[in-house]
Amino acid sequence: MKKKLFRISIALLLCVLIGFLSSIATQTSLNTWYSSLNKPSFTPPNWIYGPTWVLLYILMGIAAGIVWSKGFYHKWVKTALYHFGFQLLLSAAWPIIFFGLQNPLIALLDIIALFILLLFTIKWFTVVNSTAAYLLIPYVIWVAFVTALNFGIWQLN
Repeated sequence: MKKKLFRISIALLLCVLIGFLSSIATQTSLNTWYSSLNKPSFTPPNWIYGPTWVLLYILMGIAAGIVWSKGFYHKWVKTALYHFGFQLLLSAAWPIIFFGLQNPLIALLDIIALFILLLFTIKWFTVVNSTAAYLLIPYVIWVAFVTALNFGIWQLN
């Protein structure tokens, strides 16, 4: 149990740290460039994004820690965590591309790839531990929503 809590803690810390670092790009243009864009009618208020992403990164960290606790020596665990790692990189890249580089088209391509990779991650997490996979469900729903929002912003601008 100690080992499991340790691995969950490390994964949680890593996910929250990556989320924090990628949020720096968001803060640089949220009240300037982003506020000047035409947005779809379903765009939520800006204050929703921070708490939502924090919660999602926490759930991601717990899920990854649960999978990791099954033993990295197992090929299914390795496969699940490789998928998780790649989707985490795409997730961290999205705000850098969208807000930092102010490029909705490339960000849209990134988030579409993220969505697809996230579905594979959930599939592999299910193989290892269904609870870990369920913890990613809010994340995949949010990514689908942000994908639609990103598409709408790209289309309107």
